[in-house]
Amino acid sequence: MGEIRELLFLRSIVVLLLCVAVIQIHPSAQHASHDSSRVAFSHSLPALNGEKLAINVVEVSYAPGEASPAHSHPCPVIGYVVDGEIRSQVGGQPEVVYKVGDSFYEAPNGIHQVSANASRTKPAKLLAFFVCDHAAPLSVPAESPRK
Repeated sequence: MGEIRELLFLRSIVVLLLCVAVIQIHPSAQHASHDSSRVAFSHSLPALNGEKLAINVVEVSYAPGEASPAHSHPCPVIGYVVDGEIRSQVGGQPEVVYKVGDSFYEAPNGIHQVSANASRTKPAKLLAFFVCDHAAPLSVPAESPRK
C-alpha cells in the first residue's frame, strides 16, 4: 500500500513541475485569474519506477521549414507549442499540426516520423516534457528499415 501512495505522490510532483514550467514559459498564464484557468492537457502515464523518476524539460526550436530526422523517445513525452506551428506524426498515426497553446502526448518508443516546423517563413518552438523512470538518452535515431 505504501508503494501505491509513493507512486501517486511522485505523479503529483511531476504534474506540479509541469504546471510550474508552463506558467514560467507562457506569460499569459502568469496573470490568469482563478476564473480563467483551464486544464491545458491531461493524459495517463504508463507505470513508472518512482525510485528513479526524473523530468527533463527541453526547448525545441525550429527555423522556418526545419525538421528533425525520424527518432523515438524511451520515455513518455508531453509537448506544448509555445511559438508557431509544429507538424507531427508518431507511430503510423495521421500527421497533425499543433498550434500555439496546443499540447500532445507521445508514448514511449513510438517512432516520431515527422517533427517539423509547419511554416516555411516563421520559426516555431515547443517544450518537450520527458517523464523518465530510468537513465536513458532522451531521443534516439529511428532504426532504418532492413533490406
